[in-house]
Amino acid sequence: MSNLERIIRLKTVLARTGLPRSTVYRKIAEGTFPHQFKISVHGTGWRESAINRWIADPVSFREEGASQ
Repeated sequence: MSNLERIIRLKTVLARTGLPRSTVYRKIAEGTFPHQFKISVHGTGWRESAINRWIADPVSFREEGASQ
């Protein structure tokens, strides 16, 4: 991971995307939104670069490895 790569939490993801929480998790399940990853025992986060890629082109975003 690059030194410039930031990890952002759910509150920031929701503010940046304008999506409600339920939509974020539905889109993750569909493979049309970046997956979060575990950063502590009770916390998860997203790579800011992945969220930026989604913001740049939400319609054609596909998580790597997701079925199409």
